[in-house]
Amino acid sequence: MYPTLKKIFLFLTLLLLAGCAGKTSTVTVGGVAVEMPEEVAEEHQKLVDNIGIYDDPELDTYVRQVGEQLLQEANITSPPFTFTLLDSPDINAFAMPGGFIYVNRGLLAYLDNEAELAGVLAHEIGHITENHHARRQSAQMTSKVASVSAYILTGSGDVYDAATMYGAEIISGFGRDMELEADSAGAEYLHQTGYDVDSMLSVIGVLKDQEQYRRAQAAASGKPSGTYHGLYASHPRNDLRLQTVIKAANELDLAEMPYSPETPGEYRRQTEGMVYGASAAAQGETDRFYHNKLNFTFAHPPGWRVQQSSREVIATSADGSRVLTIGLARINPDENTEVSLMSGAKGEVSEVDVLEQYGLSGTTAIATSGSRSVRLAVIDHSYRFLFEGDAPALAEADTDFRTIIDSFRPLTAREKVTGTSHTMHYIQVPRGATFASLASSVKLPDAENQLRLINGYYPSGEPRTGDWIKVIR
Repeated sequence: MYPTLKKIFLFLTLLLLAGCAGKTSTVTVGGVAVEMPEEVAEEHQKLVDNIGIYDDPELDTYVRQVGEQLLQEANITSPPFTFTLLDSPDINAFAMPGGFIYVNRGLLAYLDNEAELAGVLAHEIGHITENHHARRQSAQMTSKVASVSAYILTGSGDVYDAATMYGAEIISGFGRDMELEADSAGAEYLHQTGYDVDSMLSVIGVLKDQEQYRRAQAAASGKPSGTYHGLYASHPRNDLRLQTVIKAANELDLAEMPYSPETPGEYRRQTEGMVYGASAAAQGETDRFYHNKLNFTFAHPPGWRVQQSSREVIATSADGSRVLTIGLARINPDENTEVSLMSGAKGEVSEVDVLEQYGLSGTTAIATSGSRSVRLAVIDHSYRFLFEGDAPALAEADTDFRTIIDSFRPLTAREKVTGTSHTMHYIQVPRGATFASLASSVKLPDAENQLRLINGYYPSGEPRTGDWIKVIR
């Protein structure tokens, strides 16, 4: 047991040293260079790379201004907060250490006014001001100690995986008590700014409708019901503790009660035409090829052309002198990528390199036969991808070939999106219209319930003639 305990001690020491390193990185948030802890910067970049920032500068500015007004009226000056609107259809918002707050575009479709948006932002600001990340990290360190000990002592990866699941995701909740603390702080910020504090309850109602809908879908399909784990997930619809928090905030003794900063109809104007559901505008990066069916992408030098057929993909330089062909074969589990490359190469193989990129494994090398040399590579990704780069002078062309090979990777979730985007619009209800009639022209699965959910009428009820409601086109 003594050597095992030494392993545990060494691992935890390294873990603590890593947590205390204090390294920072500079990233761009909202067009501004911001310095943040290195681990937070990495997570921020993952969000930007895999989800993307919603391309609507006016709406992004609007969200940021609502957040900044809350900070100003509550006299919060530290840390320097940033607010980022992500191009995600998921109904959520979350915060990262250091004042970095993210709102998913998908959440905005379900809110009805600026006060509800302010309620969401105030709640996330509360997580920062109440120091919840540091407090949860302390709890996670205790959990990590237990899980590492379990793994080393039992040798069971299953035990380790189960032990590390608790509190592992940044965008999951903080637990019931911390969520109520964020509510309490957020309710005060709302009241100090002049927003209706009851808007926090309205947002909970919206999210609980979504949870009820998911349960109904699961029951109809015979599948297990998914549980909502995002914003306000720990609160029941009739949350007496939260109602007490809101009542206390409404009774705060302010020297001068502020007027509501909300301009009537402004939220509706800002969200008019917003993308609803998955975004189809995700594959526009210059000098990059995307293959949706086979789930891969690669960068190529400027000016190159990429053509595909049912059997191969061919990338050709602008002058046609450099050609890289990508073929396809089934993966032979008894033959690794190096053996596969060697068996398919013609001539003498040299400069063999192992490829480890974006979670993929492969091998690359140069094959020379007589006076002709080619760049070869084999990368496994669902299939075995076979690369061959040919040019009159390989030494001059090899950098271009390696650009393509080294950038080969799976599509991100954002890049996989294809098809036609739907957008959200506001109309006044025509005489005699129902959600069923309004949904008849919407090409979405279960369109009627989708309209009910974004308008707060799930599972039943009909809009009144002349009311403003949201529709999907």
